Amino acid sequence: MKLKYFGTDGIRDRVGGELLNDAFVRRVGYGVSAFLRKHNQAKPITVVVGRDTRASGEHLEALITEGFCQNQIHVIHLGVVPTPAVAMSLRDLHADFGVAITASHNPASDNGLKFFDNRGLKFSQGAEAEIENFIDNVEINPAKQCADCGHANDGAAFYVNVMRAMMHQGCLKGWKVVLDTANGATAFTTPKVFRHFGAEVIQLGGEPDGKNINDGVGSEHPDKLAAAVLEHGAKLGIAHDGDGDRLVVCDELGRIVHGDCLLGLLGLYGLTTGRLRKKTLVATIHSNMGLDRAIMNAGGKVERVDVGDRNVLHRMMEADYNFGGESSGHLIFRDYSVAGDGLLAAIQLLALMLDTRKPLSEHVNAIELFPQVTRNVKVAEKIPLADCPTLSATMQELEQELTGRGRILVRYSGTEPKLRLLAEGESENLATEAIGRLEKAARADLQVVG
Repeated sequence: MKLKYFGTDGIRDRVGGELLNDAFVRRVGYGVSAFLRKHNQAKPITVVVGRDTRASGEHLEALITEGFCQNQIHVIHLGVVPTPAVAMSLRDLHADFGVAITASHNPASDNGLKFFDNRGLKFSQGAEAEIENFIDNVEINPAKQCADCGHANDGAAFYVNVMRAMMHQGCLKGWKVVLDTANGATAFTTPKVFRHFGAEVIQLGGEPDGKNINDGVGSEHPDKLAAAVLEHGAKLGIAHDGDGDRLVVCDELGRIVHGDCLLGLLGLYGLTTGRLRKKTLVATIHSNMGLDRAIMNAGGKVERVDVGDRNVLHRMMEADYNFGGESSGHLIFRDYSVAGDGLLAAIQLLALMLDTRKPLSEHVNAIELFPQVTRNVKVAEKIPLADCPTLSATMQELEQELTGRGRILVRYSGTEPKLRLLAEGESENLATEAIGRLEKAARADLQVVG
């Protein structure tokens, strides 16, 4: 389903652009209000709103709030909070709708709107399409007087208290930990939790000024995290993105832990402790096949879904699984939250390390990833793969040949005229041979540019 305004994770754009200008954001507020009124006709409606540290956040909050207030919808302003805190507060306050104003790992020049239903879940594409229809057709009446514009609530304090309760106070006494909070929403929350646990914190990206979120720091720039871990002799390094729903980790040797290794070691710990429900981990089609083999060898299995943490969570809820995520660092622990949460994921990792009394490097070594080769082929036209006979036949041959020893992934880019090819194998030679066959077949069926 192709949507006009919603992308893979809410509405996102450059501030002042087509989707993040004053008129459009105001219209979003009125459109969402009409959507909520349609589905909540017999009760008062409450909305919670949180934002990250971008300078544009407060203004966008005022614009979208106007539509809520004009339609007698009570708004609870959480202030600057990580995105998962919006989902968590929404459920705690028994609210009907949640808004996180953030552009995640994007620069400060961008911003966005993420929406959550009354369960703290991201909306389906069908619901997003319905919201878009209201946005396009709603009547705006800004002259109408607003009787109730809601109230403020310390969302950060609530979130910190919930996270502090996850482990004993002082349990990290003697630990030195590097935290890179990306000059974002976690700058005031994650350090408080780690200090409550007794850790000595070395913080990077901890001075947000509205313009420096993700600027050379955070999960997109882990090199500084690794250097700081080595410089300070820390036990590990933890990095978040601007809105705190992602986790990137560095071990005590200064090595950035691959996202699939992180998924794998937490999945293995769940298997060992009996906490991984139905012995199943949910990952996306992007995850390395080495993850599947490690979990399978331990007696579990990996189920794969399309890209997006929304798809991961949907499968987890559908089959009653309790752990899954993406190699990008979005991890969902459904026993605690329905949202990807970088701090929650870090706490689960700390619990593993405390329980096993082993350094992170030893756990990482237990996950052996398959060599992976990728190619991007620029094409004149995105012909459906089913209409590419040579490529389709080659894909089928490789899938049979690589069973249990590797895999391939062929898909078009969603934003560029490119065919993306990926091959994994037990050996680098196996992966390289597979990618070569795929590219040759693609060139036989498609008009390649350059």
